[in-house]
Amino acid sequence: MTVIKINAITVPRDAGDELAHRFARRAGAVDGQDGFEGFELLKPTDERDQWLVVTRWRDEESFRAWLDSPAFAHGHRRSRPEGGDQAPSPVATHSELWSYEVVDLSGD
Repeated sequence: MTVIKINAITVPRDAGDELAHRFARRAGAVDGQDGFEGFELLKPTDERDQWLVVTRWRDEESFRAWLDSPAFAHGHRRSRPEGGDQAPSPVATHSELWSYEVVDLSGD
């Protein structure tokens, strides 16, 4: 059963481009993870300040395995930019993880 994980990230209006840039630098990092089915970064087009990171997984176990993987830890660490002294500040002010599963309405 496909599961959907949505990370709702609250981002100040002036920091959205930086969030997108940081995700672009990590593009494809999760693609090879067993059970991974897809990724989308959704930018708000209204007055909301929440960006949505939507991932699809074969099952809950696949998602949990990724959370426990070195790849997850590497992708989510705060690293210093080239030649920089300090790691960049977080862009988000808040985030929460939403979990869903796809409902099969075909009757199969």
